[in-house]
Amino acid sequence: MEKTGKIKLLVVDDHTIIREGITLLLKAHDDIEVLGEAVDGAEAVEKVRQLHPDIVLMDLSMPKMSGFEATQQIKKEFPEVQVLALTVHGNPEYFFRILSAGASGYVVKGASSGELVAALRAVYHGGTYLHPSLAGKLVDGYLQGVKSGGDGASYDGLTGREREVLRHIGQGWTNQEIADALCLSPNTVQTHRSRIMDKLGLHSRAQLIKYALSKGLIDITE
Repeated sequence: MEKTGKIKLLVVDDHTIIREGITLLLKAHDDIEVLGEAVDGAEAVEKVRQLHPDIVLMDLSMPKMSGFEATQQIKKEFPEVQVLALTVHGNPEYFFRILSAGASGYVVKGASSGELVAALRAVYHGGTYLHPSLAGKLVDGYLQGVKSGGDGASYDGLTGREREVLRHIGQGWTNQEIADALCLSPNTVQTHRSRIMDKLGLHSRAQLIKYALSKGLIDITE
């Protein structure tokens, strides 16, 4: 079901000017409400407990508790709260590390305000946001693998239906959304997800997304 209402946001960064700048620019968007700010990961966890935001815009490199640790703690206590990473790092390894911690997206600090707003809206509606600059690096890596002899079409024994499910998982869809799109029950989707992970020897959402990207199952323009 499509979410409605304002996106309730917590902004987390150890630099005051960045927090204030983000809060100011988001005031121009009627569908986004900044509930509060936090200066480090530990305060972020406390603010989530107090304010119950829909999304936490999370810096990664902070004192006391990093964004990675804070994301893990928040997702453990409040799995319904989404985390969107905001960082200066454009390294794909950071993307997969924060995704493994439970985040639903990754925006670099060089992004435009429009890109940030698009990321927030995508994550709010259940998607996984991949910043274009990072997407380019991931696609380059995939193409290099193909040129060097990597097989992008074998899918390691996955059935056609399992490939469909995997593609939607990589795009950030929930089990219910996948079920609706493929005319299945959520339980059947979960069974497919478990079989995919067993066949591929994968153990997390981040690993599933990385695999789907490597096989060209995800269209990064979507």
